[in-house]
Amino acid sequence: MTMSNPTVLLFSYGTLQKKNVQLANFGRELTGREDALPGYARRTAPIVDPKVAELIGESHYANAEPSSNPEEAVSGTVFEITKPELAAADKYEEAAQYRRISVRLRSGTRAWVYVRA
Repeated sequence: MTMSNPTVLLFSYGTLQKKNVQLANFGRELTGREDALPGYARRTAPIVDPKVAELIGESHYANAEPSSNPEEAVSGTVFEITKPELAAADKYEEAAQYRRISVRLRSGTRAWVYVRA
């Protein structure tokens, strides 16, 4: 990490793990490591924009929602990205009406994650 291009951690449990989505939004394929978001459950929400559905090849968005079971967790991948890439991810997630929050993952790592607004 350099001072001119600091990085942040982003946890993805959905489409941002897909190579084609990464290339379209960041211009590169990301590398990451497995982790999990404790206290959340994976749900789905329909994709209403047919162009988005075609790009990601799915009819529903993945969604992480708080769970009443603290043992429940959503599996995913932690990526190290730049702040401009985080801004690109913010723009990408607007279509799904997600908001970005800071969370502590199972590993103890603090990362950004997108959840349904």
